[in-house]
Amino acid sequence: MLDATRLEPGADVAAVTAVQLRNVVVRLIGAGQWRAGDPEVLVVMDAGYDAPRIAHLLADLPVQVLGRLRSDRVMRRPAPSRAEFAAANPAGGRPPKHGSEFVFGDPDTWGTEQAVTTTATRHYGTAQARAWDRLHPRLTRRAAWLDHDGDLPLLEGTVIRLAVEKLPSGGVNRPVWLWWSRTGATSAEVDRCWQAFLRRFDLEHTFRLLKQTLGWTRPRLRDSAAADRWTWLVIAAHTQLRLARPLVADLRHPWEKPAEPNKLTPARVGFRNLHTKAPSPARAPKPTRSGPGRPPGSKNQRPAAHHEVGRVLATGEAYVRPAHYKKGPKPRRTAMES
Repeated sequence: MLDATRLEPGADVAAVTAVQLRNVVVRLIGAGQWRAGDPEVLVVMDAGYDAPRIAHLLADLPVQVLGRLRSDRVMRRPAPSRAEFAAANPAGGRPPKHGSEFVFGDPDTWGTEQAVTTTATRHYGTAQARAWDRLHPRLTRRAAWLDHDGDLPLLEGTVIRLAVEKLPSGGVNRPVWLWWSRTGATSAEVDRCWQAFLRRFDLEHTFRLLKQTLGWTRPRLRDSAAADRWTWLVIAAHTQLRLARPLVADLRHPWEKPAEPNKLTPARVGFRNLHTKAPSPARAPKPTRSGPGRPPGSKNQRPAAHHEVGRVLATGEAYVRPAHYKKGPKPRRTAMES
């Protein structure tokens, strides 16, 4: 875990994410972790992020973006050339900017694949990946692209459809749609993309560890600054547990397989074993009793400050409730009115 940022109301999630990724990649290049000639950095994200726009914002960096798309999306193929358009439209007309539609929910619009791979997996059975080249979303001048200068870009990429035979949980094995920010994908690159996306699910276990073991959401903090400080303390504790893996033995359940010391997850680094080996700069706590607190029946002389939550539109303007909206619940119908 490298960074954590609080999103303000109405914030552009793609722009904030691009700034975070840019800082990480710049630090990697500055530290010599990436040099010219090395493979490009692959960034994997879920469907909550606008992968094509993030790829556009990071186009000047050696970064490849792989993101999941909703199953109801519609992509566009490249526009036909002038010769193809003239042959299909003898009467002439304005050449189109976009080609035909690629509807995820309509197999009749898919056409011929660029690459098809079939892989036998241990947990998912047979996994089939089909890739279509040079597909892009049709952008409009609204939301994040409202203030864009010049013509809207064509963000071409490769669309991958992953279908597996079964799921380990026994659920419905719906296909997964992915968008990769590069074109001309080979069979090896298609397999690398969907296998990298499956590894993204390891992040869900990290969030479960932060919440259930390290108590990320346990405190009820009233101040946002205090919540941010607590978040960074949890991230620091997670980092310390990873660094302390060689100091302790594997703390595992009877049904778990043994793991090497350099591959222990933070949950398997035992606090009890680590406490005996790690020195503490703090003194031993002194025994005491709890304070008297506020006397029963007395009023709180220092109430907590209340902050207006508010709603901000994507344009940056504050949301105002329309005047014709009635406040409060609707009156209950009576037998005479029905």
